[in-house]
Amino acid sequence: MAARKNVSRLPRPMTRVQIESFFSILSERITPESELVWETPLDLTIAVVLSAQCTDKAVNKATGPLFRECREPADYLALGEEQVRRRIRSIGLYRNKARAIIGICEAVRDRFAGSIPDNREDLQSMPGIGRKTANVILNVVFGQSTLAVDTHIFRVANRIGLARAATPEAVERALLKKIPPTYLKDAHHYLILHGRYTCKARKPLCADCAVYEFCNFPAKRDK
Repeated sequence: MAARKNVSRLPRPMTRVQIESFFSILSERITPESELVWETPLDLTIAVVLSAQCTDKAVNKATGPLFRECREPADYLALGEEQVRRRIRSIGLYRNKARAIIGICEAVRDRFAGSIPDNREDLQSMPGIGRKTANVILNVVFGQSTLAVDTHIFRVANRIGLARAATPEAVERALLKKIPPTYLKDAHHYLILHGRYTCKARKPLCADCAVYEFCNFPAKRDK
């Protein structure tokens, strides 16, 4: 295994040419789809709420039976918070998440005519939905060019010189400015899946990386 290079820990900012090439290659290799299993906007909203501090695999295991049982907000409300808790107890923070699910279903029923709203203000007015969750819903369900900066995207952006910032919100602002419009709508999926399977936190798979030559990670391993 090749030794890590002894260089500065801070990456050089990626150039426009590097960024264009980076996303062009990822767009050819990554299918920009969520790994959460869902059919309806309500499904996706609940799955994203459950995914906080939890893997998509674990969420899908819990939501398979749940989504077959509950198709509409009324189904969750008829079930009640205690029974929702029982069905998602394999998920971390399941008590708080069950409460949020019931609150979301009440809001959808009472304030949004039975449908998940398609704007950030209304989404974030519901329990358990912050900026990141709203961005996922707006992107995945409604096809808007939003970026939900999770741990993978935050790490990758800072690591490779795509966006150097100290907070997810600052990374989001930087990425929205730097990513070419052609790739912006799907950039969330390109970055999160690249970070999940190739540019991993502890042992990035540099030897298998299709965008190695465009990455400014100072400690990347030689191919």
